[in-house]
Amino acid sequence: MVWLRIRFKESDVEIKMSKVLLTGASGFIGGYVVEELLSRGHNVVGLDNYSKYGRVTRSYDSHPNYKLVEGDACDVELMTNLLMDCDHLIAGAALIGGISYFHAYAYDLLATNERIMASTCDAAIRAHRQGKLQKVTYLSSSMVFESSQHWPSVEGDQRKIPPPLSSYGFQKLAVEYFAQAAFDQYKLPFTIIRPFNCVGVGEGRALGEVEVLSGNVSLAMSHVVPDLVQKILKGQDPLHILGTGEQIRHYTYGGDLARGIVTCMESPKALNEDFNISTAESTSVLQLAELIWNKIHKSSKPFNYVSDEAYEYDVQRRVPSVEKTKSILNFECTTSLDTMLDEVIPWIQMAINEGKI
Repeated sequence: MVWLRIRFKESDVEIKMSKVLLTGASGFIGGYVVEELLSRGHNVVGLDNYSKYGRVTRSYDSHPNYKLVEGDACDVELMTNLLMDCDHLIAGAALIGGISYFHAYAYDLLATNERIMASTCDAAIRAHRQGKLQKVTYLSSSMVFESSQHWPSVEGDQRKIPPPLSSYGFQKLAVEYFAQAAFDQYKLPFTIIRPFNCVGVGEGRALGEVEVLSGNVSLAMSHVVPDLVQKILKGQDPLHILGTGEQIRHYTYGGDLARGIVTCMESPKALNEDFNISTAESTSVLQLAELIWNKIHKSSKPFNYVSDEAYEYDVQRRVPSVEKTKSILNFECTTSLDTMLDEVIPWIQMAINEGKI
């Protein structure tokens, strides 16, 4: 193993370079995580079955420390073989999409993701017992707090509040139970991470995406930031917003989220702990829409919008506490929404020009 001294804020931490298996490596968040792992000197094995976007090309595909394996995370034998000489597993593979997915694929979200998680844990338990695997870092979701009636949502609240109503939220809560149960019975170490509203580039129209019209524009990803951007770029006026626009979210940059995920993977302080990874800034959907509108139109048009009927599972408030992440890991998500949009808007414009959205 190679040792490297890396500076995190004010403290020096010695990190042992590891071999890491990342499932869902070709996905939206996966792309950011691969870049972060490689930047820190880790050897990375990516696993993906291309079911979300099809084959994609990444800038790091030819990196000497990266290997992409085409395969399914439900394949226990494949997963076990890949994990035997890996130090870490980041369990990111999942059937996931925007809010339209929650309705169109309510059963598939539950059934497919349960199969992925059970297979992942089966393989990890074997590799921990018989191989080098030290820990699994699980990606959960802010949707475990779907039924909360008090905010901010603190780590531990997910076991005190009513369970999520959506099948997606319920399954993500099950991920956390898998993690705890695998540790309780088999002593498989874990860290649980809950991302909040990831924003960045690299997300495209999913294969099999249900076409949803919002006004005169077909939604591209059914995620609020890219869809608001593409509607405004395509000249929609008035802008169609799902619900009242009063919904509160914490938009977190993909690069920040990846730094948080890898920091949690590396840090001994994260062992058998759970963390919300999010910006601390609350933003309403209406505030987001007006910010995007003004960035694109540069005050040449007054902001004009109409409210469409909201989806059943359009949670009104997702507000995390980020104090645990800050106090234990000395980690914060610092990229502003303004900076994120300066990156995302040109990327969406390019995708429109190329006919991808």
